[in-house]
Amino acid sequence: MNYYNWLFSALVLVVYIVSSNGTSRLIRELGITKKAAPERAVYISKIFNIAIAGLSIFALFFIWGIDYNGILLFGSSLLAITGVALFAQWSILSNLTASVVIFFNYPARIGDNIRIIDGENTVEGTIVDISMFQVLLEDGEGNTINYPNNLLIQRPFVKLRKNTTSAKRED
Repeated sequence: MNYYNWLFSALVLVVYIVSSNGTSRLIRELGITKKAAPERAVYISKIFNIAIAGLSIFALFFIWGIDYNGILLFGSSLLAITGVALFAQWSILSNLTASVVIFFNYPARIGDNIRIIDGENTVEGTIVDISMFQVLLEDGEGNTINYPNNLLIQRPFVKLRKNTTSAKRED
């Protein structure tokens, strides 16, 4: 019985290493294809690798017959505390989620000129950086605008031609 535990544990470890490396490589290649900043691929890879590590740990607990009751009690308490904290700062969680969505499926990339249509608060500029929490835009006057990721995917935008912003600077 103990031999099988070690064998299955080694199998879980191999699956973890292969899937973690494969996921990281796949996300890196997808980032290159979508012309995303390399740092963004690292952020997204970390999120997926943490999830894979958690699943691997639970598989090891199952293999070795570790009692889940104490771990589940601790985990549920930790999730309750985290849930209250995230509810208080809901925008943090929504910005992280929006960052993943922007990485995988968003038509604008770094260097694109965009106009975000938000009623009276329309914002226009060139995307300089896309981080985990916000998109940095540079307007025609050289000012940097921090725009939250969750608002970016909720608002319509217009992808402008390259010379639109420069033409406004000359006027």
